[in-house]
Amino acid sequence: MFSFLSSTSFFSPFSLQPSAFSLSSLLWIIYLAPLLAAAIILLITRSNKPAAAGLAIGAAAITCAGSWILFLQKTNLILPGFSWINTGDTLNISIGMMVDPLSRTMLVVVTTIATLVFIYSIGYMRHEEGFARFFAGLAFFLFSMLGIVLANNFIMMFISWELVGFSSYLLIMHYFEKPAAADAGNQAFMVNRIGDFGFLLGILLLWLSVGSLSFDAITTSLPAFANNSTLLAISLILIFCGTIGKSAQLPLHVWLPNSMEGPTPVSSLLHAATMVAAGVYMLARIFPLLHGSPTASSVVMWIGASTALAAALMGTQQNDFKRVLAYSTISQLGYMVTAVGVAPSAGVPMFHLFTHAFFKCLLFLTAGSVMISMHHELDIWKMGGLRKRMPVTFATFLCGMLALAGCPFFSGSFSKDLIMKFAFEQHPAVFWMLVVAAGLTAFYITRVCVVAFFGTPRTEHARTALESPLVMTLPLLLLAIPAVVAGYPFLEKIFIAPLGSMALPHEVPEYLEWIFIGFFFLGTVGSFLLYRNAAKDPMVIPFLANRLYIDNVYDWCVKNIQGAFAKGCAFFDRWIIDGLCVQGSASLVWTLGFILRFLQVGSLQAYAVFLGAGTIGMILLLLKIH
Repeated sequence: MFSFLSSTSFFSPFSLQPSAFSLSSLLWIIYLAPLLAAAIILLITRSNKPAAAGLAIGAAAITCAGSWILFLQKTNLILPGFSWINTGDTLNISIGMMVDPLSRTMLVVVTTIATLVFIYSIGYMRHEEGFARFFAGLAFFLFSMLGIVLANNFIMMFISWELVGFSSYLLIMHYFEKPAAADAGNQAFMVNRIGDFGFLLGILLLWLSVGSLSFDAITTSLPAFANNSTLLAISLILIFCGTIGKSAQLPLHVWLPNSMEGPTPVSSLLHAATMVAAGVYMLARIFPLLHGSPTASSVVMWIGASTALAAALMGTQQNDFKRVLAYSTISQLGYMVTAVGVAPSAGVPMFHLFTHAFFKCLLFLTAGSVMISMHHELDIWKMGGLRKRMPVTFATFLCGMLALAGCPFFSGSFSKDLIMKFAFEQHPAVFWMLVVAAGLTAFYITRVCVVAFFGTPRTEHARTALESPLVMTLPLLLLAIPAVVAGYPFLEKIFIAPLGSMALPHEVPEYLEWIFIGFFFLGTVGSFLLYRNAAKDPMVIPFLANRLYIDNVYDWCVKNIQGAFAKGCAFFDRWIIDGLCVQGSASLVWTLGFILRFLQVGSLQAYAVFLGAGTIGMILLLLKIH
């Protein structure tokens, strides 16, 4: 029933050509190196900080070097691996991997970002407790994310998907002694379970419809739904629920801002190109099916656009440095999800994922640099004047800020503007939602820059802030380069063009470019003029400051609806199940026993009378029946 030897290509080197065998071996090394590092750290080197950090960084560097080798080889490879569950013709699930243009690009992004974050973490975590545990968690998280990127079927992706959720839960709760960190980890875990339930149902529906779980079979199975487009739409929308949870789309976005309770390197890793980007990558993996279902594409488009706008609105009123960046991540993920619904190929959303990875990682690491210098203070209104005290951090933050804001000639403008052009072709309302969100993005990130880095220091920590050590500033400088140039045509041609055409169906009007530039300057200049001399926030909008009261709605639902349901279940259990069924039955048995006890008179003659009476009664009953 279960076969573990179904793939000779995994166990026999003679079944592969030498080049293919070397690439397959490299693929397994890339995949398993972080897992091995995590195991050694936890079992052997927990008390040795340099060894723990060295093992994690070494594993990340191996995966990074191997990913670049695979990318430069440009070889497509499907590695069946080994059969995990094989029931004959009914179900065959394997643990295998595949390398194609999509996974090659994602591999390079994930491993490059991870290596830089791991190095940065040496400086950030040097005085923190749980140093070795933290690096073991990072390594295990990287292993889990690589499983999503390399999976050749939905089951392996789902297993890795859950491992990413579990490892992120551990990393967010690194400071588990803090109630806020524990609550944030629990919330992230529970909210993602909601989305993952729909994701699993969608996988099962596709399997029942197609008869296979491999991406090769699924992405070419569109003709199987020719007469049942409703089933296809339902399957894809359920699968999209996984993206709603993992990539923090409305209404399951609430966990992501609260995940800022974890260490800043974790925030950077989660938000840049790994966990939250996994949902977009999954949609890109099944893009041919999505493109064949107008209903599903429409749902994806509207949820993405709504998320982009709503998160941008919420970001304008946040005072926590990292929470502003968290809402910007939600908004930018909304752009990527919208691109899945409006673009003709997976290249368009992956283009923005590619550029966003670098500038968002950079922004979070600059936030960590500020946080360390400010003695873990994150309120931007307690900062001020940091550009003079932290020139490297400020310069690199400026690069990330302009890329996020969509400044012309910075990476974000290339990918974001392309998405808005496709939206213009598909739906005017969606286009304007994205344009307004772009203007708000420029507004809130400029607000952070002006309040935190300009003006005069507002606290003693701001007056005594110092630049971070080289182990932290070097990754910032390295990330600043792609934050500027990652969207340029020569890099887009190398990394994104193989993923599909990004040509617009029609030539868009030239005035669109001026609209994009106009909203960028409107947001940037307006924010600068409003906040340049402000000692406190001159524009407080409670509706936005309270995050559209969405969290309050969730709290009310949990307290009243779930609470009322729980009380109803408790009442039914106590009074119906226990009271009537259990205790009632017990009471009846006790009462009968109590009555029958009086028949035990201790007289042989009385027992004979009882026996005779019972026998006569049985005879009369039988005669009556017949």
